[in-house]
Amino acid sequence: MKINRVLFISQEIFPYLPESEIATISRDLPQGIQERGREIRTFMPKYGNINERRNQLHEVIRLSGMNLIIDDNDYPLIIKVASIQSARMQVYFIDNDDFFHRKNTVVDDDGTEFEDNDDRCIFFVRGVIETIRKLRWVPDVVHIHGWIAALAPLYIKRAFTDDPCFRDTKVVYSVYDNAFKQPFRPSFKEKLLIDGVSEADLVDFQGEVDFEALNKLAIRYSDGVIQASEGIDPHFVEHIESLGKPFLAYQNSDCYIDSYNDFYDQICG
Repeated sequence: MKINRVLFISQEIFPYLPESEIATISRDLPQGIQERGREIRTFMPKYGNINERRNQLHEVIRLSGMNLIIDDNDYPLIIKVASIQSARMQVYFIDNDDFFHRKNTVVDDDGTEFEDNDDRCIFFVRGVIETIRKLRWVPDVVHIHGWIAALAPLYIKRAFTDDPCFRDTKVVYSVYDNAFKQPFRPSFKEKLLIDGVSEADLVDFQGEVDFEALNKLAIRYSDGVIQASEGIDPHFVEHIESLGKPFLAYQNSDCYIDSYNDFYDQICG
């Protein structure tokens, strides 16, 4: 299958957040893929420490206004967009007052992880999926970066597997060495059970939902996996091999864009 459209779902993107391994790859990779002739869309959360005026974010009224239900609570979905002019690339932001207006990303000023990071994961991923459906933009490949986006493979392959936007989509998951420390709350698993997702789909959640369990779930429902950090937990590689997933080992910064681009073709071939 010839691929033309690649959707990037990223935890963080430079210059909206400081440079990091994920933020830098999520900035340079979409531009590189676009320059290689593919059409792209890129999404990240609109954390409260992103300066909207300096980065010229504005709300996309036609895409906003939907409510997402998590644990019987309604949360308004707000979509904003900005452009990285030098890359001729737009970035869409998923926003909500309850989840993304605090002046930090995933930890507070003391370095303590936010208790509701589990709900923020759910809201972010579902927000991206619903926005893509509203855009009626059909991606050939969805490439996921960072644990806050790690639920995307599950939802795409289970809850939205028959949706016209995602029916033929291939999912690629990048594994990073960016662990969170505090396991998600016990109620997390129950909150995932929307139409199309059953308890049987959460086989990787045998105990606490920690960083390892969340990554294993993402790997299980992906069509291909990339080792994005040079040093990742060997358990992830064992899990990938046990499931027989196509796997791209760590690539240096001078060649990874071409390698990833070729990997998309391999997954879709």
